[in-house]
Amino acid sequence: MLKAVHHIAIICSHYPTSKRFYTEILDLEILQEVYREERNSYKLDLALNGKYIIELFSFPNRPKRPSFPEAQGLRHLAFQVDDIEKAISKLNKRGVETEEIRIDPHTGKKFTFFSDPDELPLELYEE
Repeated sequence: MLKAVHHIAIICSHYPTSKRFYTEILDLEILQEVYREERNSYKLDLALNGKYIIELFSFPNRPKRPSFPEAQGLRHLAFQVDDIEKAISKLNKRGVETEEIRIDPHTGKKFTFFSDPDELPLELYEE
């Protein structure tokens, strides 16, 4: 029945900051940016390696969603990388703090976490 994840929708608190983070820090490609006047909202479609992956929204007066510690709901968004040390170095040089590298006890793979501007937990997972 299901074929793939089509996209992930993220609502941010400050659109210019999050747009910069996802496009300039994480290097996601802008496919389309739309301002929806009737909703006073932006919708930014972003791609990773040419594949549509994230919808970034801004909405006025949105409620804050708890994220830590381990709040119920979506836990995190994980990005696959080939070289975790290289990816961490690139993020750190761009001002993004990352946690220590951990090893997945079930797969033996390396992973770490960092946060977007709204403290949404993001993960790097080395394949």
